[in-house]
Amino acid sequence: MEAWVWITVMAAAAQTVRFMLQKHLKATKLSTTGATFARFIYSAPLVLVIALSYAGVTEQGLPSFNGRFFMFAVIGGLSQILATMCVVALFAHRNFAVGITFKKTEVLLSAIVGIVVLGDFIDWMSFLAILLGFAGVLLLSDPPNAVGSFGSRVFNKGAGLGLLSGLFFGFSGVSYRGASLSIAEGDVFFRAIFTLAFVTAFQVAIMAVWLVWRERGEIMRVLRAWRIASLVGLTSMAGSICWFTAFTMQTAALVNAVGQIELIFSLAASALFFREKVTSRELQGLGLLTLSILALILIG
Repeated sequence: MEAWVWITVMAAAAQTVRFMLQKHLKATKLSTTGATFARFIYSAPLVLVIALSYAGVTEQGLPSFNGRFFMFAVIGGLSQILATMCVVALFAHRNFAVGITFKKTEVLLSAIVGIVVLGDFIDWMSFLAILLGFAGVLLLSDPPNAVGSFGSRVFNKGAGLGLLSGLFFGFSGVSYRGASLSIAEGDVFFRAIFTLAFVTAFQVAIMAVWLVWRERGEIMRVLRAWRIASLVGLTSMAGSICWFTAFTMQTAALVNAVGQIELIFSLAASALFFREKVTSRELQGLGLLTLSILALILIG
């Protein structure tokens, strides 16, 4: 099994824990924007230290950034902020496992974006496996105990937030890959960690400006909630380092597809930690997604 697969699994595990903590912050202490900001403010300084330390220890120096890097990094950073806000807001409408599943529409969407923007190649077998996973998402988009036509049940606020998060996460993954590939020098981890360092610093700055303007006092609430918010930052840092490294090694579509193993982690979290009921239809949807992941791992 290739290294990027194991790195992606570690990223998915860290991200599941981070979303669990953000769900708790959203439910008890912070606004949607505040819970999103927590992941960046506590991780950005640590990522910068790791990037500079790695550059010094390996004697690779500092990277030279170009216009293509800045374009992709800014688009990716903004897309990830919007995507995370959509997921955190979604938790108020659907349970944890299904909320994370909606996010996984990024797999199909990132495949399309990657082909159009970066010219990434995906073979037909992998694309069919991605479509199998998307079928699982459609099963999960139908709310439990809902009435009315299928269209009215699927196209609801929860589904809308989920699809938006998938679209934004799809753009962010492809953009991060584009940014890291635009750095000419350095090994895979060097390019990934410096891309992450720039992006998280940018995200802290842009969100701080927004919170001061629109949600005065929310930054102080994030700082006062440091016990949980700092854990959000740590798990975010661990997950992001793995994601960025995987995106540098492989197309965003295949990385995101294998990353659907997060759904299995989130199902366990939903049942064990949040005591949320998972319906038989939701289990069927998760089953299709699991088959999709296994197929992609075997193909890869």
